[in-house]
Amino acid sequence: MRIARVLTDNGRAFTDRLFGLRKRAATGQHEFDLLRAELGIEHRLAPPMRPQTNGMVERFNGRIGDVLQSHRFQSGEDLEQTLLRYVDLYSTQFPQSALKRQTPVATLKDRQRQRPELFRKRVYNLAGCDSYTDRKDSFA
Repeated sequence: MRIARVLTDNGRAFTDRLFGLRKRAATGQHEFDLLRAELGIEHRLAPPMRPQTNGMVERFNGRIGDVLQSHRFQSGEDLEQTLLRYVDLYSTQFPQSALKRQTPVATLKDRQRQRPELFRKRVYNLAGCDSYTDRKDSFA
């Protein structure tokens, strides 16, 4: 699926505007801006101090925070496995009201059936990140 636009907060990871207050225009030279321009992705910034603009992401991050606070981890690997299990559950088992009571994976599969030309890979039920460096051709 091609990403057409992203909405981010005003964090330094995404913009070089002065503390995200829009008092200074973005230079376009920030690493994130250079990458998204190269990929042809539009960048929109959420209004400062308005987390509800990005409510779905904020809620997901809050749920992850709850998981992190309710567990003790023996190692970094233990933490990673817990997060992967949570992302798998969230993606395959938790219906979302914003997705018409479907899970994220079910929604993607439906979308792929309707518009296969938007997808370069088959939607699958595996949690985790696709790394373009080491798994690029694994699921083609």
